[in-house]
Amino acid sequence: MGEKNILAYFKSPEEAENVARRLQSLRVQDVSINRFSRYPSQSYDLMNSISTSISGLASLTQQTSIGFPGADILSAADPTNSGMSDGGQGGPTGHDVLLTAVMDEEVHHQALRIIEEAGGIM
Repeated sequence: MGEKNILAYFKSPEEAENVARRLQSLRVQDVSINRFSRYPSQSYDLMNSISTSISGLASLTQQTSIGFPGADILSAADPTNSGMSDGGQGGPTGHDVLLTAVMDEEVHHQALRIIEEAGGIM
């Protein structure tokens, strides 16, 4: 039998971890869970805008600290800064947690069903 893989997106690490535990019962070969962001080295640290130096618009509106001048400029152009976005941290869908799984072909459809039932997007 061959191998299959799945990339599934979730709203929280807890959702992805619950699915990963269920996938382990199918004897998947490898599972990993990672959070991703639109910008490099994006971190969400709350700061005091009065006593702290401000690197740009995104640091005020999104509480981000990217640290690269080009990326700071790009993040300032993000729709989130306008106040008109409903995107949140994970973008418009809010699914910023990636579950990657590798399994035998024979359990692939069962794994897809588990992910769909848990609200994952593929």
